[in-house]
Amino acid sequence: MTDPGPVPVPDPDPVLSVRGLSVALPGKHDRAFAVRDVSFDLMPGEILCIIGESGSGKSVTANTVLGLLPDVMTVAAGEIDFKGRALLSLPEAELRRLRGRHVSIIFQDPLSALNPLMTIGQQIREVLDAHDAGPPASRADRVVEMLTEVGLPDPALIQHQYPFHLSGGQRQRVMIAMALALDPDVLIADEPTTALDVTTQAQILELIRRIQRRKGMSVMFITHDFGVVAQIADRVIVMEKGDLVEQGPARAVLDTPRHPYTRKLIAAVPRMRDEDRRRETTRPVALQVCNLHKTYRTRSGFLGRVREVKAVDDISFTLHKGETLGIVGESGSGKSSMGKVLMKLISADSGEIRFQGENTLALDEENFRPLRPRMQMIFQDPYASLNPRFTIGQALTVGPAAHNLLTRRDARLKAEALLAQVGLDPSAFDRYPHEFSGGQRQRVGIARALMFDPEVIVADEAVSALDVSIQAQVLELLDEIRRDRKLAMVFITHDLRVASQISDDILVMHRGKMVEYGPPSQIFRAPQHPYTRALVGAIPGADAA
Repeated sequence: MTDPGPVPVPDPDPVLSVRGLSVALPGKHDRAFAVRDVSFDLMPGEILCIIGESGSGKSVTANTVLGLLPDVMTVAAGEIDFKGRALLSLPEAELRRLRGRHVSIIFQDPLSALNPLMTIGQQIREVLDAHDAGPPASRADRVVEMLTEVGLPDPALIQHQYPFHLSGGQRQRVMIAMALALDPDVLIADEPTTALDVTTQAQILELIRRIQRRKGMSVMFITHDFGVVAQIADRVIVMEKGDLVEQGPARAVLDTPRHPYTRKLIAAVPRMRDEDRRRETTRPVALQVCNLHKTYRTRSGFLGRVREVKAVDDISFTLHKGETLGIVGESGSGKSSMGKVLMKLISADSGEIRFQGENTLALDEENFRPLRPRMQMIFQDPYASLNPRFTIGQALTVGPAAHNLLTRRDARLKAEALLAQVGLDPSAFDRYPHEFSGGQRQRVGIARALMFDPEVIVADEAVSALDVSIQAQVLELLDEIRRDRKLAMVFITHDLRVASQISDDILVMHRGKMVEYGPPSQIFRAPQHPYTRALVGAIPGADAA
């Protein structure tokens, strides 16, 4: 009798199965469905990456799984099955018990997801208390353990601080700690590394992978970064305007994409520039910074010790008209503090900032106000910087109106033209911030800064939340404006590839200090400082996409 050979092992059942999912949008949107007839499986122990442009339906798909859709959206068709449980028909009480313990989510926008009135430790402890996780006496230790695991400095002290005390990247790490606190079966990660520097991003990706392997956890990882996809994904789903256009093993999708849309996305991935940009020989100075210092002092409790952080420690540079200075470094290195000091949003301790011959640090608010239209900022967190009660049109036109720069009609025409330039439909003018994805709100922030025709722009992570195709468009737009108007720009970013594309010079910051300064070819191709070499070595995917 012949040996029949080994008995084939049946494929495991998916831990999460989505079938024919369609989510309807209200009539005033530019399409009928946020998600249309989408089907896929998430297998046990698998990392499934969902990639696509902003507004493609990635986050809507994730929020539908957990029953977190906004009221304006409705599930029109489809089924979602989690381990034999039909999630779309579960009562709200059962969904609450499932969230966090069995299926957890890392939200895209940490500032709007965190409670501003609770300390970081209280918010993580609340997750543990809500699910009665472990002995109550051990929960305080678990809070510190999770803050340590996600790489936050001095976790025993930071647990007593509030979200506004932390940088954008640090707030993102707090969100990750909350999501992983209960070791869920399925982790939905909605752009969890968007605001993180490359070294912290590498740590977080490794942390998620380590916990995934230990528990056999399944991960649905939403991202617009193909470097992250190349580094972490087992399988990939590509979405375009609510439709699933391609799916398959990660290497197959990255190396031999079948759909034109996938090929377009991969072609738009920023890569390190090989040559520096040409410079004009005569370049008037736009901004000069000399020996700038800023120190933060925080106290843990009424009688607790004072913690000092030198966010900006003796920084000097000269920025010429028509040039871009890229500032790079880890989260908490002082990049955003530098931007806020330049814009006089926070006060410096000492030093000089000379703009058109005046030391702006010596000016009070009344005397600095006429200069504000000529110095504009694109903020890191677009949701926090937009008034939720203002339409996008009001957000864009209120500034020029307050400074008597444009008539109401001219302001509207200019706003609609800029919305189109940054990749948004002109109909966005009459909608509110909560109706847009994080990447779309970021584009609104860019349009708002350009409304003033400024001479200097401080762009704080201006493209960090954008997908690669819109990112390429916005970088080209900013570069075009720089060339045409001889605009000077301070471009703060954690993406070294983007910095190399847009910058004439790079300033590398580490713990408030400038550790290296020079043209991109020197900084990224032949870095001198060990810290810079570590940053370059931690680029996700190493341009594999």
